[in-house]
Amino acid sequence: MPAIVILGAQWGDEGKGKATDLLATTETIHYVVRTSGGHNAGHTIVVDGQKFATHLLPSGILTPGTTSVIGNGVVVSPEALFAELDALRDQGVEISPLIVSANAHVIASYHSTIDKVTERFLGANRIGTTGRGIGPAYSDKVNRLGIRVADLFDEGILRQKVESSLEVKNHLLAKVYNRRAIEPEAIVEELLGYVDRLRPLVADTSLLLNRALDDGQTVLFEGAQATMLDVDHGTYPFVTSSSPVAGGVCIGAGVGPTRIDRVIGVIKAYTTRVGAGPFPTELFDEDGEKLWKIGGEVGVSTGRNRRCGWYDAVVARYASRINGLTDLFLTKLDVLSSWERVPVCVAYDVDGERHDEMPMTQTEFHHARPIYEFLPGWWEDISGCRSFADLPPNAQRYVETLEEISGTPIWGVGVGPGREQTLLVRD
Repeated sequence: MPAIVILGAQWGDEGKGKATDLLATTETIHYVVRTSGGHNAGHTIVVDGQKFATHLLPSGILTPGTTSVIGNGVVVSPEALFAELDALRDQGVEISPLIVSANAHVIASYHSTIDKVTERFLGANRIGTTGRGIGPAYSDKVNRLGIRVADLFDEGILRQKVESSLEVKNHLLAKVYNRRAIEPEAIVEELLGYVDRLRPLVADTSLLLNRALDDGQTVLFEGAQATMLDVDHGTYPFVTSSSPVAGGVCIGAGVGPTRIDRVIGVIKAYTTRVGAGPFPTELFDEDGEKLWKIGGEVGVSTGRNRRCGWYDAVVARYASRINGLTDLFLTKLDVLSSWERVPVCVAYDVDGERHDEMPMTQTEFHHARPIYEFLPGWWEDISGCRSFADLPPNAQRYVETLEEISGTPIWGVGVGPGREQTLLVRD
């Protein structure tokens, strides 16, 4: 049985939750695993007309019989974790079992404080973070000042780590940002308050997942954020603080690369991104407004409006190469109904030179201008289609053209938010 990776092939918000939910409901998936990021991510899943939003929790949390895992590569806010679990229970959801890695790092309240004051201090040079402490938590991890989930179960170690972390941060807060210093004892007491509820969820998830694969069980690794937000391979510095590409899955879950059988990239039929940073196909006209309105392009976790643009095959080819994609899952095709013709970016013009692949430098990417080809549109409402053959000929041609210019087979197509609004192009 396979180990399958699902990840974003653009700047996030592609509909990874829909793809994950589809696999978890049509295949026998034993584990669904988050391997990076924190509660700055967001997935929207519609089940029987009811909308659910997950942020830190894997999408498998909605599938009975599936075990959800938060891997060691995730940064965990205990407050956000339990708030999300409680919200789902209040909606009457039957929650699947949840396991949290003992080696996952903890987001404390001071991480969020540092995140927000730093963004304000940067002013026009701000990155556009969510302000939820993700970056500062990863910074502490790399600086060896981080707090792991397992540390919450040893009060002495926890107190020592909090004091060490705040020793420098309090000087920064007081002397640079003119903010009040944070009392270490208050942080310790806050984190200890989660111990009783957290302890039953914690395990050695690397051992658990490797044993599951040894036993022939299927493990689905669910990406957060996306390829173009990867700290190494994304549009740096306008990126997240972790590695949401396929290679990061192995690190964030504690499994070897030889265990991965399939890598599915989720990609929209157009392109969006949230926050600052270059975006070659971004639209500032009526078409951009129309995509935003019809697509409901508002961030699940942040509530921020998404910037909208046409499909970018350069980004798709880059994501395929970086991740070793075996399949693409195309979402939101229904949003494009009613355009007479649909532009698709096939290459960039960078200062008069054509680039068919991603420019090497940040400067070149900032200067990139899209080179478009125009495909015939369709007027039919396709949200009721239940097979690829049901699509209008021009919609079929659009999907086939994207497959050709993106260099990766398209496995499925989303024509709406519901579980049933998914068309399989191939098994």
